[in-house]
Amino acid sequence: MNDVLDRLLDRLAYHPDEPLLFNSGLFLFLFLGFTFVYYFLRHQDKSRMVFVVLFSYYFYYKSSGWYLGLLAFVTVSDYCLAKLIRHERAFHPRRPLKARLLLMASIVTDLSLLGYFKYTNFLGGLIAPLFSRSFDPLDIFLPIGISFFIFQSMSYTVDVYRDRLYRLPSLLDYAFYVSFFPQLVAGPIVRACDFVPQIHKPLRVTREMFSRGVGFILMGLFKKAVISDYISLNFVDRIFDNPGLYTGVENLLGIYGYVLQLYCDFSGYSDIAIGLALLLGFKFPLNFNAPYRADSISDLWRRWHISLSSWVKDYVYIPLGGNRKGRWRGYANLFVTMVVCGLWHGAALNFVVWGAVHGLACVVHRMGRQYIFRHPSHYHSQGVKRVFAIVFTVHFWAFSCIFFRNSSFESIGIQFRQLFTAFHPEIFFGVIAGYGSTFFLIVLGFVLHYLPSSWNQVYFKTLGKTPLPALALLFTLLVYVIIQVKGSGIQPFIYFQF
Repeated sequence: MNDVLDRLLDRLAYHPDEPLLFNSGLFLFLFLGFTFVYYFLRHQDKSRMVFVVLFSYYFYYKSSGWYLGLLAFVTVSDYCLAKLIRHERAFHPRRPLKARLLLMASIVTDLSLLGYFKYTNFLGGLIAPLFSRSFDPLDIFLPIGISFFIFQSMSYTVDVYRDRLYRLPSLLDYAFYVSFFPQLVAGPIVRACDFVPQIHKPLRVTREMFSRGVGFILMGLFKKAVISDYISLNFVDRIFDNPGLYTGVENLLGIYGYVLQLYCDFSGYSDIAIGLALLLGFKFPLNFNAPYRADSISDLWRRWHISLSSWVKDYVYIPLGGNRKGRWRGYANLFVTMVVCGLWHGAALNFVVWGAVHGLACVVHRMGRQYIFRHPSHYHSQGVKRVFAIVFTVHFWAFSCIFFRNSSFESIGIQFRQLFTAFHPEIFFGVIAGYGSTFFLIVLGFVLHYLPSSWNQVYFKTLGKTPLPALALLFTLLVYVIIQVKGSGIQPFIYFQF
């Protein structure tokens, strides 16, 4: 009996190499227990909120250990500063200096924490050579999801300063908002104006919400555990880990595979987060809207990681001046915003270059739209032109993924060399035959992505009419398929590193 208890406690304790993932059996087990207590407390608003916050903190503890103290510090700090900002804005509207200083204190605190944990070694490596010094990277643990919850918390204080929303009435409300576990460690970045009004509404999960929640979870698990993990482990990782060992055609196929893997991995997490929130009575905005159907790079960024794209637009691009100070200043602001977006994704020069590539592409697209084609901002080409535009956009994204996936410029150079000097197209069909199941899933993933949007509605309507036992059977079947195709271990989500 003691051995069983010890194993259980060890399983529930924090292990650095085993974060609690949505696609793990442990999370499924814990979530079933969580939902039982959650619905039992459905009429006890405060008790339910306390329970959710405690579970969310445990969820984060299983991901980052005692760095959950960092989450608590950011929560308390921003809540108190937002409260003071609101007081100053309400009672001293003609003296905005103090409110502005309080806002700066919040932003500086948040960015200092993010800078220390995420960018210390990056900046040290850049600065040390300027003074002819060597730099030994510090042993700094990067808490999972720090970029997500800091951006989410920081947006609240900014919105309070802008009088866009009233402050949350209690620290418990704010802790509930910041730590809500479905989106805590990898987004989507949920705005307070979207989430706060739902907190104190009576808990009510309709049949439609339940079926859509299950539908999003099934879709997310399939994207992540069946498509993304399988093609990653069995083909994509092999190519990118040693690009020089493979021909150009194999590298190209690996890039196509990574394009799909990246989408399925991150949109799969977002789908699961949206589904879990629906099962708990909350609605999150969509985070991905078929990005590979985009007909321009600007359109792609309106469809990809929508919560981050809108965040950097509202809190970086617009404060820089947006396009209000002339076209050329607008182009510069757009370029800087995309570089910031790249740097948000990772503390390395390859991410800076990736952001700069996208910044330059967005500027060129906007200039062409304004000066050459004179199209309105949301113009979309039609017919054959649209097909060519989509193909070009997806291939530009694939080109940029070379910088996103490779951690060193040496690997980037090797991959480009193989693509342009050792292509060997004659082995194409041999590669396809050798990795038959992998390329079947790659083709399947792209086909599903390009299906008409109306098919999604049919999918959700069908689930809405499906009896609960059949939904349970469908979920069990998917779990069985996941067990059959997964590797020896649970694969973490790519965006956990950001």
